[in-house]
Amino acid sequence: MIVPLEEAAAATCGGKAGALGALLRAGLPVPDGFVVSFAAYRAAVRGLGRDPDEIRRRITAGEPLAEAVAAALDALGGPPVAVRSSAANEDTGQVSAAGQHESFLAVHGAGAVVTAVRACWASLYAPRAVDYRGDASPYDEPMMAVLVQRHVDAEVSGVMFTPAGPDDVTRIEASWGLGPSVVGGTVTPDAYRVAGDGAVGRTVADKRTRLDRHGTRLVTREVPTGSRSRPAIGDTTAADLAGLGEEIAAVLGGPQDIEWAIAGGKTWILQARPVTAALPPPAAGTSAAAQPPPGTGTSAAAQPPPGTGTSAAAQPPPGTGTSAAALAGTPGSRGSATGTARIVRGPGDFARVRPGDILVCPFTDPAWTPLLRIAAGVVTETGGVLSHAAIVAREHAIPAVLGIPGATRTLRDDTLITVDGTNGTVTPTPDGS
Repeated sequence: MIVPLEEAAAATCGGKAGALGALLRAGLPVPDGFVVSFAAYRAAVRGLGRDPDEIRRRITAGEPLAEAVAAALDALGGPPVAVRSSAANEDTGQVSAAGQHESFLAVHGAGAVVTAVRACWASLYAPRAVDYRGDASPYDEPMMAVLVQRHVDAEVSGVMFTPAGPDDVTRIEASWGLGPSVVGGTVTPDAYRVAGDGAVGRTVADKRTRLDRHGTRLVTREVPTGSRSRPAIGDTTAADLAGLGEEIAAVLGGPQDIEWAIAGGKTWILQARPVTAALPPPAAGTSAAAQPPPGTGTSAAAQPPPGTGTSAAAQPPPGTGTSAAALAGTPGSRGSATGTARIVRGPGDFARVRPGDILVCPFTDPAWTPLLRIAAGVVTETGGVLSHAAIVAREHAIPAVLGIPGATRTLRDDTLITVDGTNGTVTPTPDGS
């Protein structure tokens, strides 16, 4: 039932754990841990049928598993751990299932870990996960393994996409504190582009909040004013991350979506999965021609960085034929769509969303995934192109523009807007209502 992480394989432990196991075996810096395998999940749900509600109510972890988890934790030295899903249909080359299943940080003690394991199992049948799988899942019997690793108290963390081809660049997003701020889109991160020759271009964002561990709790704090616009990582660190990304892509056999963290000066790899959908081209202010000369270490932006709240694109996207000012943000998912703006600040607004609406929201929680199946586009106030919301939007092939502060106040509910996810602009339609 318990498999050491270094021995994990996708067939018995899911794609997430299998990839990390392969990286550990290759000598790469992955936090040690273990996996509660598919076999344990199958034993826990035996006889429960296939009704999702019944499985969520009755799924259990028996005494043998509790004892095995306690022993495995003792072998690690009893540290706080991260408990994360590793489902059979997660982190594959076809679907990422980004953010669809439960993950828990700062878990301490065998009892708490077993409770978190059960919650990960049950999340396989959460409405958002069932909706995400839809009819496209090749798995008749969804299965969930659970990954348990040493918790990393990150000072800086983020996401990295390795190049899709020889002429592509490494894309990195970084912010202060633990990774959920970046992957969950609750902060607009710094964005870095590392070319094959090592040249680094960056756009520094206004990083207002950070997430940190306090005992067994996660605490969101305000970032001191002096650090909000300070680069989360230097150019040398960005180049080192890109080099590490190349090694990871070589081990795993293709372009990778990688979550990383830095603690005590050491870089850790927390997740690696295949890139499932192509990134949009960078905004005009971060194009290759606008990057600083190699070695300057300066920001590339003659244009204001995405997410500053300025309307850098005073002209509408080509072909709109209107003179309405466009709001500029980060291109998150390519394509263009015109639809009714629907301001969504939380689950209480979900019932108001109609097919073809454009979601305008502070950020998108994974529970919002069903809305992405009916929306024509997405606009967020925070977040980066490597966040879960952007990944899922690309998988659904709907345009997304991210990091427009005040979008829920600037754009009016029930009015027509055009979202250009390729160029990173949102344009109100004159007299559109």
